[in-house]
Amino acid sequence: MRVIRTPARMRAMASALRRRHRTVGLVPTMGALHEGHASLIRASAARYDATIVSIFVNPLQFGPREDFRRYPRPLRQDLALAAASGATAVFIPSVLAMYPPGFCTGLEVGPLAGRWEGRARPGHFRGVATVVLKLFNLVQPTHALFGQKDYQQALIIQQLTRDLQLPLTVRMLPTVREPGGLALSSRNRSLTPGGRRRAAVLSAALRQARARLAAGERRPARIEAQMRRMMQAERGVRVEYAAVVDARTLEPVRAARGRLALLVAARVEGVRLIDNLLVGVS
Repeated sequence: MRVIRTPARMRAMASALRRRHRTVGLVPTMGALHEGHASLIRASAARYDATIVSIFVNPLQFGPREDFRRYPRPLRQDLALAAASGATAVFIPSVLAMYPPGFCTGLEVGPLAGRWEGRARPGHFRGVATVVLKLFNLVQPTHALFGQKDYQQALIIQQLTRDLQLPLTVRMLPTVREPGGLALSSRNRSLTPGGRRRAAVLSAALRQARARLAAGERRPARIEAQMRRMMQAERGVRVEYAAVVDARTLEPVRAARGRLALLVAARVEGVRLIDNLLVGVS
């Protein structure tokens, strides 16, 4: 497995890969890799001729009061996990290489970014879209793989790819969870063992909402209120939102029918966590 640190070398390798191989998978990450990332890397390695993993903690997607400097950066462990999962190469550019002096261009995103994470973290998705487009240009993948845990982000990247007519396919793979149900996230490292147990209430609230839909409940407000109550009942959990939305547009629905996304966000021990489930309701 090669380790590449400069955009110029990444672009040169991308050109060589595309000459030799028909398919190249990209797994964009911010490092602190876990089994969720490993599942994406393995899926890419099993299906495509080459797999590139990018590790870049992107300052553009962190707000002024967020944890950019404290974000975990266990590079040695990340490289070992990427290699064991089948990566062909890992691209680890510096902030200066990605955003040289004078950099001032950003990618605006549309209505998909206006609610939920976009409202809670102003500018976040502009930063995500900007860096992902740069990575697509440098790596030149035929496919890019994202996890469903960041559902809104994956929808925005799919929209970006369609709108700009980029020659690649964006795949969204299922969320990987801890045994208690907590969605795997690099931020879970900041939780105590007790915090992890309490944070599992996010996935439990989503499962209960799915069960209520299956039992015939069609009033979104009641489902949202129940998810919120269940999370708030857990000590130390501060709920930010609980929503039943259209899975395609992320807009609230008047009646719970069709393809829906159940979304939750909360803070546990000061750590901000998100989760979701996709549900089809006839």
